[in-house]
Amino acid sequence: MNASNCILLSPADNVAVANGRIEIGTALPGGAVASALIEPGHKVAIKPIAAGEAVVKYAQAIGRATQDIAAGEHVHSHNLVFESGRLPVVPPSEAEHATEADRARTFMGYRRADGRAGTRNFIGIVASVNCSATVCHSIADTANRTLLPKYPGIDGFVPIVHGQGCGMSGTGDGMMVLHRTLAGYARHPNFGGVLMVGLGCEVNQLTLYGQKGVAAGKRHFNIQDAGGSRKSVEKAMGVLAEIAEEVGQLKREPIPVSEIVVGLQCGGSDGMSGITANPALGAAVDILAGVGGIGILSETTEIYGAEHLLAYRAATPEIAQKLDGFVKWWEDHVAKHGASIDNNPSPGNKRGGLTTILEKSLGAVAKGGQTPLNGVFGYAEKVTGSGLVFMDTPGYDPVSATGQVAGGANVIVFTTGRGSCFGCRPTPSIKVATNSTMYHQMEEDMDVNCGVIASGEKTIAGMGREIFELIVETASGRKTKSEDFGYGDNEFVPWHLGATL
Repeated sequence: MNASNCILLSPADNVAVANGRIEIGTALPGGAVASALIEPGHKVAIKPIAAGEAVVKYAQAIGRATQDIAAGEHVHSHNLVFESGRLPVVPPSEAEHATEADRARTFMGYRRADGRAGTRNFIGIVASVNCSATVCHSIADTANRTLLPKYPGIDGFVPIVHGQGCGMSGTGDGMMVLHRTLAGYARHPNFGGVLMVGLGCEVNQLTLYGQKGVAAGKRHFNIQDAGGSRKSVEKAMGVLAEIAEEVGQLKREPIPVSEIVVGLQCGGSDGMSGITANPALGAAVDILAGVGGIGILSETTEIYGAEHLLAYRAATPEIAQKLDGFVKWWEDHVAKHGASIDNNPSPGNKRGGLTTILEKSLGAVAKGGQTPLNGVFGYAEKVTGSGLVFMDTPGYDPVSATGQVAGGANVIVFTTGRGSCFGCRPTPSIKVATNSTMYHQMEEDMDVNCGVIASGEKTIAGMGREIFELIVETASGRKTKSEDFGYGDNEFVPWHLGATL
């Protein structure tokens, strides 16, 4: 719910957020009247809150009242405190429902041989090692110039290149994560075909992928075996022509919306991220979960402090334990490097209205809506099941999205307040602006404006429905702004773990 003067993020909340300065005497949701001056972004009580009672925002406790708070009073550091491990967990309020009509819907996608559903029909040129990256770019450029015009059914030839593959151990976490990521891309349903290109002497040998059935026969080769760089490009044109003959004939067909897998991202956030775009995306995820689709929440370092609330929503104790295990791994990992992930609100955050670590983290978690947590996966692991799941990734957006795509995300939705520019081919990326000023300034990059929530023109639920509809349209072939510009060739960034040797 929102009005011209404030935003109520959930019917379960006992505070609202000032949308602009609220003067004394201003009417508030629920019939309360402001008894203090409330600055933009700050919280105001819309119900009486007793001393010791939970202050609820995003339908979750963000802290405990240190004194009685009357409806209409300012709620901030002077009367609200965070007590680690002692706050009650508020059961989620009623999520946005998918209708029977929603559950019967289809999108127009590509049915792959392994049964999975693609939203695009690209051909990938995947480098096994940094040494073959330039050749892969040359292959893709040549194929897009000479082959693509002959096959209008193909969306393009995409180079998947990176800076790893050698100078690293052949065993351990680093190699495991790189292999899992590349294998996930090679099997991705948005690729109708894939050519893998190696140098020949690297640690990350192509035979590792052939044994897994990722690339067989003429669909992979080494530059050294082909006779050099130019000869590799020539050889690739022959291979890709064969692949294109088959892939170019594929047509979109109706596929249940339950097979849409959405990676949830936020980056370049601002003070409105957790108030407009993230909750609206969460409302869309609730609908997606209701039709049997999958929403992948990630960025472990950015849900820190709110992970127990996700655990509360876990479908089984094992899912909650797995999430807790990843959080503990991160605590140990950053400590070894002399860092910390305890992102308590800074003085600037507090001036903007944030009070506790939970309030800050819940802004990011809001992308996951209010549905149960049905699974937890390691970085780049193949995602299965339905509904909301979590993937362990860093908070750095390109690395996080790369893991989600490797896990099977066939659509990405990326919220931003500052104006992050991003694409992640072969998966289309929908950009959602948190505020109207940035949306109009960067309209050529933004697909959705959630600033209309703050202005009172639309509700969180209404924008959630619009985002869901755009997800279905995008899955059916509608191009996003980032696709139109050509983003996606440089944003493949696998998580780099382990020593560089």
